[in-house]
Amino acid sequence: MFKNYFKIAWRNLFRNKGFSITNILGLTIGITCTIFIFLWVQDERTYDRFQKNYDNIYQVMANRDFKNSIMTDPNMVLPLASSLEKAYPQIKNAVVTTQGESDIFEYHDSKLKKDGLTVGGNFFDMFSWKFIKGNATALRDPSSIVLTESAAKTFFGNEDPINKVLKMNNENDMKVTAVLEDPPGNSSLQFDFIKPFNYSDPDVKRSMNEWTNSSWRVYLQVVQGTNMTTLDKNITALKRQRSDDKISTYFTFPMSKWRLYSDFKDGKNIGGMIEYVRLFTIIAIIILLIACVNFMNLSTARSEKRAKEVGVRKTLGSNKKQLILQFFFESMIIASIAFIFSVFGVYLLLPSFNSLVSKHLILDLTQSYIWIGGFGIILFTGIVAGSYPALYLSSFNPIKVLKGTFLAGRKAVLPRRILVVAQFVISILLISATIIIYQQIQHVKNRDIGYNADNLVMIPSSPDVQKKYAVIKNELLKTGMVSAVTRTFSPITQVWWKAPAPHWEGEPDVNIIVTGFSTGLDFTKTIGVKMLQGKDFSGLPSDSSAMMLNKAALDVMGLKNPIGMQMRYGKETYTITGVTANVVMESPYKPVEPMIIFYQPDNTNIVSIRLNHSANLQKALKSMETIFKTYNPSVPFDYQFADKEFGKKFITEELISKLTNIFAGLAIFICCIGLAGLASFTIEKRIREIGIRKVLGSSVQQILLLISKEFLRLVSIAFIIAVPLTWWAMNSWLQKYEYRIHISIWLFVVVGFLILLLTLTVVSLNTLRAARANPVKSLRTE
Repeated sequence: MFKNYFKIAWRNLFRNKGFSITNILGLTIGITCTIFIFLWVQDERTYDRFQKNYDNIYQVMANRDFKNSIMTDPNMVLPLASSLEKAYPQIKNAVVTTQGESDIFEYHDSKLKKDGLTVGGNFFDMFSWKFIKGNATALRDPSSIVLTESAAKTFFGNEDPINKVLKMNNENDMKVTAVLEDPPGNSSLQFDFIKPFNYSDPDVKRSMNEWTNSSWRVYLQVVQGTNMTTLDKNITALKRQRSDDKISTYFTFPMSKWRLYSDFKDGKNIGGMIEYVRLFTIIAIIILLIACVNFMNLSTARSEKRAKEVGVRKTLGSNKKQLILQFFFESMIIASIAFIFSVFGVYLLLPSFNSLVSKHLILDLTQSYIWIGGFGIILFTGIVAGSYPALYLSSFNPIKVLKGTFLAGRKAVLPRRILVVAQFVISILLISATIIIYQQIQHVKNRDIGYNADNLVMIPSSPDVQKKYAVIKNELLKTGMVSAVTRTFSPITQVWWKAPAPHWEGEPDVNIIVTGFSTGLDFTKTIGVKMLQGKDFSGLPSDSSAMMLNKAALDVMGLKNPIGMQMRYGKETYTITGVTANVVMESPYKPVEPMIIFYQPDNTNIVSIRLNHSANLQKALKSMETIFKTYNPSVPFDYQFADKEFGKKFITEELISKLTNIFAGLAIFICCIGLAGLASFTIEKRIREIGIRKVLGSSVQQILLLISKEFLRLVSIAFIIAVPLTWWAMNSWLQKYEYRIHISIWLFVVVGFLILLLTLTVVSLNTLRAARANPVKSLRTE
């Protein structure tokens, strides 16, 4: 029986080549898009799942309740991990790490900067990293270091790296005791090296006795079944016992949420990448459904050609179940062929897709889940695409069909119109969404960031640079290509320091959190920050205790004329010399936080250099490299452009925009394929009518209008449905951004016009050939 189904389906496939090619092309594009999206979604959803203790690893976080906001903070005090491990038996392992650091390593003549972590506790017992050489005891010696495979190869080539010695930051000798496989791309922790805390170091000793300086990350591995709510309360209680921190509430954040649920607002978890994972999962399903809708429409549109076949089959004894199976078998074959083409397409395009999404996705056909997923796609596509045609075609009355009184397609008109309207609704929604996402990104990019990022170069400092800063600055200015130089605590594109606001006379009894930032002379001149009141630190002696506020700090503190006011921060008293405009250092989508700028030239880590607009970029960089190598020979010359670093803040949104553009474009292309096929069958069915109208004097334009009228009516209905739906969906998406656009009604007018124009173009191209044909050819059989 199945052999017979296959034979008939195969014959029909070749007998109706146009129909088959149209459907296979649409389904191939739909399935290819679906596979790409599901590969991306699978990678996002499997972040960190390679960790053996995945279900029992948590990061300790704190909600710090200030007047102006509740800040969710991952920074913890250094002694917290060991204290928790000792205090609570349900904690199996507690690990403390740095936030991530960059160190300079030297081996023979090579000097390279690598990123890594300093860790304390049983790091390799908690986290599952694959050892190529060495084992989990590799960090017992404070002078030991563990390298990743790629880092080891960079330094030592094919030599055995074990027991080799690297000089770190031109100071400490570090012995390689183990080599790990590189962390997978879907790992939250990324590093080139791991080294242990040196608890004999005076600075580390001091930090181990401090319960106020929060600069580290703390991770817990708990016993299975631990009551995490109770543990959260215990952590908060322990921290408050050791310090006077009354504004922080501590909680444990599971590893399962690190990647997809990383966004917090006012102390509440509001999602994160999960929104995009859901969005693209929906897009994948929509694209596949659009391709299936094409199949349904084209199958029912050509029902006249299959009506007599159904009538004969029923007359010869075929029942409805057999006919349904036959039509389902045909749709399954087409879906299978489309899937095979899709697999080839994915292999061909995967390198380009990986480059676009900055991942290393693979389609591994040896994995069982790929075949299960592939079978699921074929089954889903075959059943969905073939369901309506199978049920519709199998319901034909054989007597009416064979007597010639059956009007094929009449019962299918309404469902077919509904499906076409659905396609147009999706098209309008996707086009509108891509435009709104683009407008939102451009809106934020055009935001006044409060400083001039053009021609601003940022170079990491070092002990040698700090000692010789005055000489280096003078040498840079003498080149004639540099207009100003300053040094700052962090790059102007990042925030490294948050703390409670300083105290002042008459302050309200509330907590305010501020961004801390220290700098030296020529700050506003170099960075290009606008002064609103007073002046910056230029002309001050090196021992001055001065500070500036930004406008956001002025507003939240309720100050009007702060120039000359005294403020106490820690044990020091500072005098306010000026007020600056707000500078966007963190997310460009959010309001600027209050900022305190201290005059602390020695508490800086970055040298910022303002190039002249007329300076030749390559020559300027070469001159800077020469100067820094002369006075800072132990550190490789490294630099960043402020505008490029600021641009990285848009990476996620721009990626989503690009993916949405691509998949929306392909979805619309699939719609056009279906529309073209449907128009072609509509014209074929009305070919004699067109011939008669031409004989009676109708023009080509009149015939075009006649055929297009039904499709234009469907576009209008789709527009009415799509506009409120799109506005609701995209307005909900925009709510996550505090700095956002307002959706204009003109956007929908433009999109509606585009869809209308696209429909007219597709239908007209198919209609013109019939409208221009000689009517004698279509009427000679009458």
